[in-house]
Amino acid sequence: MTIATNGAGYENGRPHNAIKGFNEAQLAQGLGWFSLGLGVAKLIAPRGVAKMIGVHGNHDGLLRCLGARDIASGIGILTRRKPAVGVWSRLGGDALELALLGTALASPKADHVRLAVTMATVAGVTALDVLCAQQLALPSNTNTPGGALRVTQAIAINRPPTELYQFWRNFQNLPRFMKHLESVTAGEGNQSHWVARGPAKTTIEWDAEIIEDHPNELIAWRSLAGATVPNTGSVRFERATGGRGTLVRVKMQYAPPAGVVGAVIAKLFGEDPVWQVKDDLRRFKQVMEIGEVTTTEGQSAGRSSSTSWLYDEATRG
Repeated sequence: MTIATNGAGYENGRPHNAIKGFNEAQLAQGLGWFSLGLGVAKLIAPRGVAKMIGVHGNHDGLLRCLGARDIASGIGILTRRKPAVGVWSRLGGDALELALLGTALASPKADHVRLAVTMATVAGVTALDVLCAQQLALPSNTNTPGGALRVTQAIAINRPPTELYQFWRNFQNLPRFMKHLESVTAGEGNQSHWVARGPAKTTIEWDAEIIEDHPNELIAWRSLAGATVPNTGSVRFERATGGRGTLVRVKMQYAPPAGVVGAVIAKLFGEDPVWQVKDDLRRFKQVMEIGEVTTTEGQSAGRSSSTSWLYDEATRG
């Protein structure tokens, strides 16, 4: 992984959109009102909606449930300062509706022409939801025109740069705090072999090499040719002011399978790269400051997360 710089995907030091003239805020507003209108129609006139889309039979209950979801998503988009959450919620509903329409298409009583038109329309709206959700992503998660994802995160750790650099430089230590990594094995020279867990319990492997190494300051790496998920990254160790430890800055860029679509699928499986890196850095902080990752496993409110609930809430805000 290489250091992310102001190259493709940036304009005057700020991320720009891949589509000229595209305004994600206006699109989000439009999607929000569209959700509200569609949701209200499903709630008050489910049979009319069913007839319009080509579905026969009594599906009032199902359509009203879908309408309630549309309304909730619309309200989420229109009332939140960051409407991305509502747009991602719409994506989940899009997938559900496409699946239901596909099932209805198999019925001999259905109006197949209207159903096909409806599926094409939902697919088009889904594409808009994907585009809008990606463009509304947090500033630290910037999408390049080619569909690659950039993630930039930082955390302060009460340890000197030398200690943090030495721990990170031994890549075999990374799985101790990077939850998605299963192993990193040292190879010849500056090369290493990485094994990671992907969405839906898949496994991804690749070879990487260190491309920059400034002791106690910077480590940068990148995947080698043939990687399933081409990626680059760097970690910088900066001494904090006032002798308060070290500021650790991580920059990563990767091209998920199927580009933006793959990134959407990953997020739907709970593998948002922004939160993944955030959580990895929290665990790194715990390992370096207290010697282990704090968990709540085995307690009455235990969970599989690798940081405690209190720690998550205190550091996530």
